[in-house]
Amino acid sequence: FSVLKAGGVAGVCVDLILFPLDTIKTRLQSPQGFRKAGGFRGIYAGVPSTAIGSFPNAAAFFITYENVKSMLHFDSASYLTPATHMVAASLGEVVACLVRVPSEVVKQRAQVSPSSSTLRILSHTLYHEGIQGLYRGYKSTVLREIPFSLVQFPLWESLKDLWSWKQGHVVDSWQSAVCGAFAGGFAAAVTTPLDVAKTRIMLAKAGSSNASGNVLAALGGIWRTQGLSGLFAGVVPRMAAISLGGFIFLGTYEKTRQLLL
Repeated sequence: FSVLKAGGVAGVCVDLILFPLDTIKTRLQSPQGFRKAGGFRGIYAGVPSTAIGSFPNAAAFFITYENVKSMLHFDSASYLTPATHMVAASLGEVVACLVRVPSEVVKQRAQVSPSSSTLRILSHTLYHEGIQGLYRGYKSTVLREIPFSLVQFPLWESLKDLWSWKQGHVVDSWQSAVCGAFAGGFAAAVTTPLDVAKTRIMLAKAGSSNASGNVLAALGGIWRTQGLSGLFAGVVPRMAAISLGGFIFLGTYEKTRQLLL
């Protein structure tokens, strides 16, 4: 129960504080380009979708992550620890994406159409595409999140272990947050092309080639039309948001869990 609360509180804090950076990133990655997608106008467009989906999404991830980690911890051999964190984080993302993707689809469509309300975009998506429209990009989101988690969480745990060993006692919540910022920023940078592909798939018009959800085809299309700069569109706000997010999210998670235990 403490894991559910800690994960949920951490997720809400991050998503709402860093929402403007996420909007800028989405507009930079959109097929119509930053200015046509709204520029700096309506920077909080889509925030209701995030506010509703954030707590259950983060809670679902951490419940799965902690439970899988404890189930796999039957062997205390240190060389198995990174693999345990990788498996736990990957399964956590698969479960969390069931909650995350519908709110992400609505949020991103609102971010590039700031004149439309979140409710209007939700009803339009359901009317024209049905429930499966809300899950457009589930596969691409999982394919982005698993590599991200495979980098971020083992790196976060390793940095915490190293810092604990150096100072002779377990890291404080602020130190855990610093480790989270470094781990998150690095993971964000290397997975940006997958994030761009996911954005294009979620924003694609029904019936278009990207609407099929084929990640490799989306990446190929971006490479052919925009090259490397297209694949890394929005990398700076993505790194900034996730570094700050890692600091707030993992620090808040550890602190909330300590207070609740």
